Amino acid sequence: MSKLSIAARFFWASAIGLVVALLATGLLLSELYSRALERTFDASLDFQLTTLVGQVIDVGVSDEGALRGADPRFAIAGSGWYWEVEDVEGNLLASSDSVFGTIIPAIAADFDASGLRSADVAMSDGTRLRVFQRRLEFPQLGQIAITVTGNWSEVQDEVTAFRSQAILVLAFVGLILAILSFIVARLGLQPLKRLRLALESIRAGEMPTLEGSFPAEIAPLADEVNELLRSNAQIVERARGQVGNLAHGLKTPLAVMRNDARANVADLDKSVLSQTGRMSRMVTTYLDRAQLSARSAIVGQRTDAGMIVSRLAGVMTKLYRTKAIRAEVPAEGTLWFRGDAGDLEELCGNLVDNACKWAASSVSLRAAPGDADGQWIVIEIEDDGPGLEPEEIEKVLRRGVRLDEKTPGTGLGLDIVKELVDIYGGQFELKRADLGGLRVNLTLPAARATQR
Repeated sequence: MSKLSIAARFFWASAIGLVVALLATGLLLSELYSRALERTFDASLDFQLTTLVGQVIDVGVSDEGALRGADPRFAIAGSGWYWEVEDVEGNLLASSDSVFGTIIPAIAADFDASGLRSADVAMSDGTRLRVFQRRLEFPQLGQIAITVTGNWSEVQDEVTAFRSQAILVLAFVGLILAILSFIVARLGLQPLKRLRLALESIRAGEMPTLEGSFPAEIAPLADEVNELLRSNAQIVERARGQVGNLAHGLKTPLAVMRNDARANVADLDKSVLSQTGRMSRMVTTYLDRAQLSARSAIVGQRTDAGMIVSRLAGVMTKLYRTKAIRAEVPAEGTLWFRGDAGDLEELCGNLVDNACKWAASSVSLRAAPGDADGQWIVIEIEDDGPGLEPEEIEKVLRRGVRLDEKTPGTGLGLDIVKELVDIYGGQFELKRADLGGLRVNLTLPAARATQR
């Protein structure tokens, strides 16, 4: 992989593009200028030829002074601007003063229907001439040919000079544009530099998260990085808590076995079996929680929330045949949870099972979008049971607390629910339900209906 920076890539791509574009522009301008000069040059020669033809018709060729014309270039020897009048045998009848000592090369082109022909010819000194020649028929003179030439080398020299000046000007413009593109690249990539420095500060422990404002193109990346940092910190903190809880939970069985061993009790084997079984259950419980945390941290998963809630309602209907369980969910494939399907089943399963245990006769489930932006989904679970008072709600949310020891359970179901909700950055609320019992509001992150 090339280590060329984005700014350097942008600069070189812009520079190469500018060179090609400006070179093409220079060539195009030169070509357009050359054609414009050629049209003007040909129009001037045609005008001179037409004027000379008119003079020949008016005064003939006997009065050569009347044919001199007003253009001073026809009076300068070697100027390349010449005119001649010849008869059909090639005898010179009249000519401009500039022709003195000059022989105009013959042209091999054919006359067109109007009696006109033109061509470019080269003189012995390298000068190029453009020749216009018209053939006319006179009663007294017979057939004559009137020739007018212009210095085509002057036009070519002017085009060459224009091309050189255009290249210099465009090169200067290109240099300015290249400098501007470099400055724009540097300024445009400053947010990425700030992002890199912020990440270095986070790695060095100077900042907990990415702070500051970023452009609209980079802000989502910064938000995702902050979310990953939050999730990572939460997982680390939860792992520390679980290790601490496990260590604290193992202390008691170990102390019991140590005390029994010191006291040399008769049923030491039973004590060891009992306490090691308790320790095994603790280890299994915390391993399961660790697997939940690891599975929930996987990025890019999504689950059809409507399908999960609908399926749970069907399962609970079979388990609790005396309870009326009603589910209000959107069509499958329209409401997506941004997370693992097993986690959503664990969340909803614990809450729905708890609602069915305490409900008198009916349980209501509802899954719907949580906001207009599609960032969250809401799952509501209601029952018509006895419900909970505010102080009981506060108490039941504590780890492992149960209000009724007669109802089967361990009291860890709500702990798992709270743990998973925290992992996904959602919300978990207990309130008085419209049915009279308890209502659980579960707010979880949503995923897009379609993924690329």
